[in-house]
Amino acid sequence: MRFNRSIIWFRNNLRLQDNEALVEGIQQSSEYILIYIFDEALWKDNPISMAHASQKRLTFLWQSVANLRESIFSLGGELIISKGNPEKVIEEMAAQYNCDAVFAPKEAGVYEQQSEERLEKVLTRKKIFFNTYAQNTLFHEEDIPWPIGKLPDVFTQFRKENEKQTAVRKLIKTPLEFSLSVKLNEKKVSALDVGISPEKPSAKSVLAFAGGEKEAWARLNHYFWEQDQLKNYKVTRNGLLGSDYSSKFSPWLALGCISPKSIYYEVMRYEAERVKNQSTYWLVFELIWRDYFHFVLKKFQKRLFHASGIKEEEVEWSSDEKIFKRWAAGETGVPFVDANMRELNETGYMSNRGRQNVASFLVKDLGIDWRMGAWYFEHALLDYDVASNWGNWAYVAGVGNDPRENRYFNILSQAKKYDPKGDYVRFWLPELKNVEGFNIHKIALLNKKEYLKQINGTKIDYFDPIVDMKKWDY
Repeated sequence: MRFNRSIIWFRNNLRLQDNEALVEGIQQSSEYILIYIFDEALWKDNPISMAHASQKRLTFLWQSVANLRESIFSLGGELIISKGNPEKVIEEMAAQYNCDAVFAPKEAGVYEQQSEERLEKVLTRKKIFFNTYAQNTLFHEEDIPWPIGKLPDVFTQFRKENEKQTAVRKLIKTPLEFSLSVKLNEKKVSALDVGISPEKPSAKSVLAFAGGEKEAWARLNHYFWEQDQLKNYKVTRNGLLGSDYSSKFSPWLALGCISPKSIYYEVMRYEAERVKNQSTYWLVFELIWRDYFHFVLKKFQKRLFHASGIKEEEVEWSSDEKIFKRWAAGETGVPFVDANMRELNETGYMSNRGRQNVASFLVKDLGIDWRMGAWYFEHALLDYDVASNWGNWAYVAGVGNDPRENRYFNILSQAKKYDPKGDYVRFWLPELKNVEGFNIHKIALLNKKEYLKQINGTKIDYFDPIVDMKKWDY
């Protein structure tokens, strides 16, 4: 069916390459309007009284949208940027411009899916077609071996079955030009117009993260082709310091500045032109993990956000605000935890290893409701992805898809393995810079003689630990 005039709505697909909703909208419409809507909900408070998105996260989002606008303009088109309730904006725009179709990507989040359902009902009453496309996973939801309701509850089965029988679909061709056949009565919008005060990246950040499709591909080319780091990914991915210990694609993946399929086919090219090894496989393995959490969210919907999780495990969680705030501020007195939280707060990013440790500490050592940690990450992370964030937090809390019961992280053991000389902690906790070697991780456990020797007579202004660290010592 061909439509007279359509709205093509960008959501978490802020790219031109491999964008099915965009290409289908162009091909099926005589005329079309391109739009991105900043959802006003991002500025509202979540259940822990913090805005859903920090200014750092909003800055990255703005940069991604602005880059998309520039790319569209360079090909002869125009992107309308708006702010408000997306359902109302789309409904009003469809009426204003006499549109008979809307094209958009499907999203994984419950809030987003409910919004899609409400919008479709409104548009259908007005005889406007609402066309959505699943395009934020590596494997297409129609191609995996099970209907969503029968999805395996263990990742390993999901991975093995898909690796055996599910092909990755071909990339969607990139539009070469856009038409401007519709006269638009919209002003050009700036970051300040939508309530964003752009922040510069911290000088201490592992990367000077900047949003947009152009930056996503620059990062991939740097990591794969210029620095040739993909061949080392599995060995280095648990690092803590430096720009290239891991790919760090997650902020761009979260907003769809680059697609998982694009990354996958670049890995295939790298294997053909450079080397194929465990590291190249492992990056695809991580993309499959990301897929899994997206499908888990589609399967369980609201249950993933309940305190009892998808396992419906009843646990007596604490909501002690004072303790939670010390964790969030990086003031627990446990150096490895505090260093990771301070990195997150200053940069909007934290390593995968750090995330597992601070999450385990919050829920297993402090007994705090895991959802408080998930809400905090939603606020703070540049790479917030609803499925990955909530899936991982539920996993660590023991109410998600972890087949192993009572998984627990010994913080000192983890620190010994991943920061044995204390360089990471020393970088983020300058008040401990005079403590030598691994002792920086267990300053509270040193006897008086050892303590005085370690600090070289310099007074240390640091917090007493909020847990007894002796339980981790060995």
